[in-house]
Amino acid sequence: MSLPVLPQHVAHPRQYEQNRFAYPVLSRRSRGISIGVNLNPDKVCNFDCIYCQVDRRSEAETRFVGMDQLLDEVDGLLAHVTSGRIWSDPGFSTVPKELRRLNDIAFSGDGEPTTYRNFDEIISRVARLKRAHDLSDVKLVLITNASMFHRPAVERGLSVLDANNGEVWAKLDAGTEPYYQLIERTKIPFDRVLENIARAARIRPLVIQSLFMRVGGEPPPVSEIDAYLQRLREITESGGRIKLVQVYTVARRPAEDYVTPLSAAEVDDIADRVEGETGLRAARYYGAET
Repeated sequence: MSLPVLPQHVAHPRQYEQNRFAYPVLSRRSRGISIGVNLNPDKVCNFDCIYCQVDRRSEAETRFVGMDQLLDEVDGLLAHVTSGRIWSDPGFSTVPKELRRLNDIAFSGDGEPTTYRNFDEIISRVARLKRAHDLSDVKLVLITNASMFHRPAVERGLSVLDANNGEVWAKLDAGTEPYYQLIERTKIPFDRVLENIARAARIRPLVIQSLFMRVGGEPPPVSEIDAYLQRLREITESGGRIKLVQVYTVARRPAEDYVTPLSAAEVDDIADRVEGETGLRAARYYGAET
């Protein structure tokens, strides 16, 4: 089913009041409030995606994660949202009643969260906070490019997610190495990402997040979508489980001005092909103009 674009998700500021590391957003993909946890306030990322909305040209105000401050901020936001006080804030006072719910705590931010050195520790400590607030139904979501899944600390963190209503949203925006490099601009080979996704999906079901866009006015070639669908099939044929494929396009200002959204019809066409040719369930999210 097509979901409407909500005004609040045309911008996702990662500052909230005096907080440096935790912030609430109305998420179109979560269909409710998501408490973001920024593990990369220095804006350092191992990808340089052409559609990223993080301004890496300006210097970061905060360079290091303060663990205790981060946990205090998450603790305070959990109370702020679950008490309903957040609906009095100007930025959230117009949220529709059906979306006034806390869906998740999401590890994302201004870079790749799994590059954080103490990734397993921060996941464990936030999971304990969630339990202290008796929020077993609230998810822990990792939004990731899957480049670091092979690291022991990340594997331990993923296991903690598994035990605490966790969900992994792994990026897959391409079907071939050249298109992957065009979009992600990274030294990390595409094969590593594919291997990491497949291995992780054999342990727990993953959500695949796939952002497609026009580059220089051109949508992804049909041959690229063909290859992308083959990558999805290879993951499932190797024993990997994919619970959902999120097919979406640009909704906020991207890093490069030659990147523009696909039309709703183009998003639907890719999502239809995902469902029809792989048997996987697809969700569709459109650009800000639709």
